[in-house]
Amino acid sequence: MSTPISDSNELIIKEFELVSPESDEPSEAALFEMLCDRISYLIEHNMEYLMSLLYRNDVLEHKIYDALAPQNPEPANIALAKLVMERQRQRLATKKQYGSQRSDEVDEDLRW
Repeated sequence: MSTPISDSNELIIKEFELVSPESDEPSEAALFEMLCDRISYLIEHNMEYLMSLLYRNDVLEHKIYDALAPQNPEPANIALAKLVMERQRQRLATKKQYGSQRSDEVDEDLRW
């Protein structure tokens, strides 16, 4: 059975087309490094595609602009990678919390 962290890792690896040098699932630190490198490459070579990926991963626009701002103390690739990983954890937590509800557990007024 996969854990939320491995589900999150799998989604990030797929969405950002990351290739792990390891045969096993990369650690969270290794995944973060790969994601930073990929985002750095996309900033330089295909910013439109990067913005599309961030949008598809539900990263909030104002947070993206903050990460890309010149006054941000962190390099843009690191700040954006943190946002992606944080958002994936949030999405999986929400899915775990609400995705397992049976329809009979939902209030009658909220059913479709």
